[in-house]
Amino acid sequence: MIVLLGVVVVILGFVTRRNPVLVVGVAGIVTGLLGKMSPQEVLAAFGRAFADSRSVTVFALVLPVIGLLERYGLREQARHLIGRLGRLSAGRFLTVYLLVRQVTAAFGLNSIGGPAQTVRPLVAPMAEAAAERSTGAKLPDRLREKVRSYSASADTVGVFFGEDCFIAIGSILLITGFVNSTYQQHIEPTQLALWAIPLAVCAFLIHGARLLLLDRYLEREMALAAAEHDLPLPEGTDK
Repeated sequence: MIVLLGVVVVILGFVTRRNPVLVVGVAGIVTGLLGKMSPQEVLAAFGRAFADSRSVTVFALVLPVIGLLERYGLREQARHLIGRLGRLSAGRFLTVYLLVRQVTAAFGLNSIGGPAQTVRPLVAPMAEAAAERSTGAKLPDRLREKVRSYSASADTVGVFFGEDCFIAIGSILLITGFVNSTYQQHIEPTQLALWAIPLAVCAFLIHGARLLLLDRYLEREMALAAAEHDLPLPEGTDK
């Protein structure tokens, strides 16, 4: 039971507001030494854990790259690109992105998108530019944050409901393994993936409708903001 003192180290570290990475590292070292492991074995355990879950540390490489791209005008180029597409509003653009995200996730391509990889540097700026062009005025900060939240929701809903249509995804394999071993069933991953398709379609229809209604919401809010400040209504906006 003495090895459980590592848990005490974690609790004390978080209570005293220490660096989480440092706290977890020290707790791991303490647990290993109390478990009669040599320093070399503790170091080897850290190395194996890092190698087994190295995908978790991919963000350490992705974020600097995204930062450099943004510094050299990635967001501006994204806004410029969407400006060339005349009839594409924010809601329509996000609905298309939702469809693409769902279809790619259904084929197991989860990593090609995400909040850090695509939403912040590409999708959100393009949706903002489309909204400003369709309303004819610059968005206030409140509506800008609204568009950004809808951009993130399109990515999250798309990957969440699309990935279950892929038979080799971790959640499908976990469910089938647990049910088969616990309840002596013989469920195949293909069966769950097929049942996930109607759910994914419903999710697309429901959230796609919400995304399309975003355009009306933005037009209405921009009209109200213009009326409050006695500003002329943007061209094309209904009174």
